[in-house]
Amino acid sequence: MSTPTFDQLLEAGCHFGHLKRKWNPAMAPYIFMERNGIHIIDLYKTAAKVEEAANALKNIAKSGKKVLFVATKKQAKQVVAEKAQAIGMPYVIERWPGGMLTNFPTIRKAVKKMASIDKMSKDGTFDNLSKREKLQITRQRAKLEKTLGSIADLSRLPSALFVVDVLKERIAVAEANRLGIPVFAMVDTNSDPNNVDFVIPANDDASKSIELILDTVCAAMSEGIEERKVEKVDTAAAGEEGQAPRRERRRVSRGPRREENGEEAAAEAPAAE
Repeated sequence: MSTPTFDQLLEAGCHFGHLKRKWNPAMAPYIFMERNGIHIIDLYKTAAKVEEAANALKNIAKSGKKVLFVATKKQAKQVVAEKAQAIGMPYVIERWPGGMLTNFPTIRKAVKKMASIDKMSKDGTFDNLSKREKLQITRQRAKLEKTLGSIADLSRLPSALFVVDVLKERIAVAEANRLGIPVFAMVDTNSDPNNVDFVIPANDDASKSIELILDTVCAAMSEGIEERKVEKVDTAAAGEEGQAPRRERRRVSRGPRREENGEEAAAEAPAAE
């Protein structure tokens, strides 16, 4: 796993914070200096925090658990969707459905409704409906797809959240905090890092900055997923090797008995004559 260098972070503009008057004092430990009324983020701390977060996310992915990516701001939507899809993780890039975590069973019902509509269209039930009913159901399906299509495979609560801009996604962060779900997040100088378990101090407004951080964490998670696959194959192979000697032992142990039985039968045969 390779973490971004100081120069890469600098080139992507990760160091640009917000105007000094908009800052959150809790971000003071991550601020290097102020220039022309704008806070500059300490990129050495950013690099260290990215590595820490990437290692933790890699372990989560390696254990087969899900991480939910949340980014509804325009600059992050497309990048998050592409990166999350590539590693098979759920994501939310449209409006955050209130209660998605705290009222998860209701969200699952909506996802199942989407699946039942798909089933109707496959088994022919859809064809027996009137034109108006078809239109209503199609619209309902499209609406569900837009908000919940990206989390259709999320059958249980995620093991972690990765958030871009904790200020914009404060409802998602609050729900995760309430349920004790770890939060990984890109945190800018205008945000509060106290509700985030793994803070990545970085510019959360520039698409290049967002893409660089996501590239790093998703590459780490991809490594974790691959390691899990390799371990599964090794475990399966070891299991097969362990079973083979047992079969051989059974064959060996049965052999002499058959011979003994044969000798006994041969010894008894003349007596019978």
